[in-house]
Amino acid sequence: MKRSLPPLGALRAFESAARHGRMVLAAEELSVTPGAISRQVQLLEEALGVALFEGPKSKPRLTDTGRALAPRLAEAFDELEAATQAARAGQATVLDISCLSTFLMRWLIPRLHRFAAQHPAIDVRLSAADGPIDPDRARFDAVITVATEAPLDPRFHPLFPEWLGPVAAPALAERVRTRGDLAHVPLLHTQTRPEAWPAWAALIGWTETRFDGPRYEHYYYTLEAASAGLGVCLAPWHLVAADVASGRLVAPLGFTRSGYHYGLRLKRQARAAIEPFRLWLLAEAAAQVVPTEGQKD
Repeated sequence: MKRSLPPLGALRAFESAARHGRMVLAAEELSVTPGAISRQVQLLEEALGVALFEGPKSKPRLTDTGRALAPRLAEAFDELEAATQAARAGQATVLDISCLSTFLMRWLIPRLHRFAAQHPAIDVRLSAADGPIDPDRARFDAVITVATEAPLDPRFHPLFPEWLGPVAAPALAERVRTRGDLAHVPLLHTQTRPEAWPAWAALIGWTETRFDGPRYEHYYYTLEAASAGLGVCLAPWHLVAADVASGRLVAPLGFTRSGYHYGLRLKRQARAAIEPFRLWLLAEAAAQVVPTEGQKD
């Protein structure tokens, strides 16, 4: 049977532009110019006989037809990518997992050897991300993500709530006996979470409004700066539990529930190998030690 399909390049350009919402981002993803993306989308519109985008070129919007076509194309490309990856990998079972970069380095990778020992035939490929990713619109079988509350979604599997607390190198921690002492030491900040200190202050009922101190690009750098004695870092427990246990960092004021929850969000059509990974990840999360709770007065 001969298939009647528009050019694959035009379909791919439209799917990327629809997913990103901007021709420029689609061009970056596909390593072409924005003009090439526009021409491919126009070619697809001519082949289908319908408009897929409307509005000004600077801020194009999907038409009703475009909104209906985009998710079905995304699913088709996901299936195509999965099929080609399977062919490339031969008999190997591959899982693509995405998660926050510091979580990946400080929590997941140190534990992953246990999964590899239990499931040597499954190749887990990790990618770091510092923003939200929808596994149904990306190449991943699942993402480890954080939410303000555990969603009522059967594909979201809660791992643990987040606990936040100030941590510092032992010598500097000696100067922090109460939360008021934080006003007299450098406070370290992270660009990916700029409101962490004010949010934590609100959680514990602290009325301090000034939180001056150096800012780092990622939590990983901020934690290294804290370990080097450069200041006090407000850190999630799961990122510093090993350092606190070893004495490399001290948590003088304990930890407080932040209201955030970490969890594993599965792709709708994830590969079967995701199930042993999901069960292993839930077991690792359940085995994590709960931190000492801080005082709110």
